Amino acid sequence: MAGLPSRHAGARDAIGLPFVGEPSPSSIGRRVSGKLGGLRGRVRPKLSIVETAIRTALIVAVPEVEAAVGPHRASLDRAASWGVPAHVTVLYPFLPPSRIDDGVLATLADGFAAAAPFDVQFGQVEWFGDSVVWLAPRPDRPFRELTAGVVRRFPETPPYEGAFGDDVVPHLTIGHDAPRDVLARAGDAVAQLLPIRATVRGVRLIAGSATPDSWRILHEFRLAPA
Repeated sequence: MAGLPSRHAGARDAIGLPFVGEPSPSSIGRRVSGKLGGLRGRVRPKLSIVETAIRTALIVAVPEVEAAVGPHRASLDRAASWGVPAHVTVLYPFLPPSRIDDGVLATLADGFAAAAPFDVQFGQVEWFGDSVVWLAPRPDRPFRELTAGVVRRFPETPPYEGAFGDDVVPHLTIGHDAPRDVLARAGDAVAQLLPIRATVRGVRLIAGSATPDSWRILHEFRLAPA
């Protein structure tokens, strides 16, 4: 997910951050299921998802890299077991699920529609300290601009709750919090398959909890046509 500072040796992937002190969202289902409609993009409301979700995130899924990183993420990235695909984070955490309504979705849709699709290349394996191995997207500025645009509209949602300041690094996690030699082997294996090119055409709003296969898509926002 988008960006941990490279200087932070103990960094974790965004969705891999612990869930602490989260309330049980018993009323979320009724609020969200009745409001996810009539906006740009594909909406897939599911009552069971919003009833059990604890947090939300905005991500750019990158299916082009799944074949390269998927086998390693399966055992080295906790987010993979939660159902989160290979991705670059735009913003985590976003608003609590109970606050996702028509107005929020419309604001996000307008903001993302102002951005154009862009091409990106993953050509280098990098590290946050000894605990996170990741792919660097180039250019990374479009990801930074997507994040900044959301934060301007929702200033109460700084990246990673402000834990790493404003200097966040867009990245695609291969693995984290495993022995360094294990992470290094995964990074070396992925490096043999680089570069990988992709085109970013949209952003996903996802919701879930720290349980297996719990994260699902609430909405897909399209970037403006080129």
